[in-house]
Amino acid sequence: MARPGALAYTAWVVHIVYYPDPVLQRRAAEVEAVGPELAAFAAKMLVCMQEASGVGLAAPQVGRSIRLFVASQTGEPADGMVFLNPRIEPFGPIVELEEGCLSLPGIRADIRRTESVRLAFTDLEGEARTAEFGGLLARIVQHECDHLDGVLFFERMQETDRLRCRPDLLALEEQFQPR
Repeated sequence: MARPGALAYTAWVVHIVYYPDPVLQRRAAEVEAVGPELAAFAAKMLVCMQEASGVGLAAPQVGRSIRLFVASQTGEPADGMVFLNPRIEPFGPIVELEEGCLSLPGIRADIRRTESVRLAFTDLEGEARTAEFGGLLARIVQHECDHLDGVLFFERMQETDRLRCRPDLLALEEQFQPR
């Protein structure tokens, strides 16, 4: 049973929403209540991420504007991590690598991001944590934190890539059906 004021996370259906859904373009709200319902929702997100062959998934990408994301370098839910209310501090050299996004299917481009991040976050037990990540996990964390701030990866593309991807973005806009 959800606590008074808590969202009934377990009742939420988890499926990926696509650009230009408005939930993807606004800053997500802080998670206020941590408990079994939220853990069940995060578990659903990990399964959804795996089914879509992803390595990260933010709550806005499943239509929920809360500051939660899941990540798994292997794409396997068993290897997944859950981050609530993250605060990110990128550091280190900038590396340009190809990225894609489950909410922007078929669109890929090289994105410049730092090689490492420090992350302050809350875990599913409600404990404050800090961690440092490098390599692929740092890239996943940066991409998913962007989602929590309403930033889509095409906004980080070089102008030539943005122009190249514009027809694909227009096609997604034309196919969009509000929820």
